[in-house]
Amino acid sequence: MPIHAPMLPRLTTEELREIDYAVMPHAFAAHKALGRLCDERIYQAELAARLDAAGLGPVRCEAAIHVSHRDFVKSYSLDLIIAERAIYELKTVASLTTEHDAQLLNYLFLTNTTRGKLINFRPGSVETRFVNTTLDHDERHRSHLNTSRLATAIAGAVEIRDLMLALLDDWGLFLDAALYLEALTHFLGGEEQVVSQVPMRRENIELGNQRFYLATPEVAFRISTIKHSFKQHERHLQQMLQLSPLQALHWVNLNNHEVTFTTITR
Repeated sequence: MPIHAPMLPRLTTEELREIDYAVMPHAFAAHKALGRLCDERIYQAELAARLDAAGLGPVRCEAAIHVSHRDFVKSYSLDLIIAERAIYELKTVASLTTEHDAQLLNYLFLTNTTRGKLINFRPGSVETRFVNTTLDHDERHRSHLNTSRLATAIAGAVEIRDLMLALLDDWGLFLDAALYLEALTHFLGGEEQVVSQVPMRRENIELGNQRFYLATPEVAFRISTIKHSFKQHERHLQQMLQLSPLQALHWVNLNNHEVTFTTITR
């Protein structure tokens, strides 16, 4: 299986809130007992012990998810699965951000479930946030491809297109863009060959090195999840390319169900 993950129910809002009503008093108690400065794993162990003792288990810590395609494997671990029903991700950060939402959303997609919760133990008061999705496995595999601006005559274009479509066929859309990038890097030769510090120059001024992902020594590639200002982003990619000695950049943008392949040249 391309995605090996715990099988969890697709909870309704009411079902998760019922679970959460029982869980959160123990999260507050853990915060009160330990203070706000411990490491994440300490809060994880404390909360899991409290939930088990209260009969709210089983509680699974660091439940594994494995995402694979051919010989590529990426592993994730879920902080807590409570009663084989609900995912809770624990944080020890100044405040929750959209990046934390995205991480949990990625886990919801991989487990084909609907709802989970973030708990942040670092602030003076416990900070929490629900994360929800209605997308399921079938919906994530529905895509619209736009390859009209992919220059297939330029090196790397066909290989990147075919690799990306194979990954989407196995995994679907909406996952963390870094996962697709890591897989493409693997199949194009690995980080040592693909990730390169390229010298940047404006007229006669040496600007230093810029990291690029290279499909070939002269052609870069990039994956993004731009939802708006598409033309503006393309213009900035063009400006960056002009400062480099590279000849072209293949850009893959994942915008919900829309998958767009664009080749930008000097």
